[in-house]
Amino acid sequence: QLHLVESGGGLVQPGGSLRLSCASSGPILDPYAIAWFRQAPGKEREGVSCISSNGASITYADSVKGRFTISRDNAQKTAFLQMNSLKPEDSGVYYCVVRLAFNVCFNDYGDWGQGTQVSVSS
Repeated sequence: QLHLVESGGGLVQPGGSLRLSCASSGPILDPYAIAWFRQAPGKEREGVSCISSNGASITYADSVKGRFTISRDNAQKTAFLQMNSLKPEDSGVYYCVVRLAFNVCFNDYGDWGQGTQVSVSS
């Protein structure tokens, strides 16, 4: 089965930036939409951003719109989440998952794996 590994998290001050990566172990990434989720301590997992298989369709949660940018490189079998102007409320564990269709991007299911931790604090 397809396996995704997240990386790039860390500790930053408010206003800082991080770039998360989502690398696929499969032979190709092209057929799948990729969704980023995050989960803060004591809170439910929430959808952050999603990108369609060819990159033509993109969506963001209102809370990150204008600050985060999702992208993908199908040749490298990797998706990215560039996070700028980070706020303390952006803190949490970030996960990426595959989706068979863009219209189910933020449905709460998947093989969540380890995720990568983002901590925004002064």
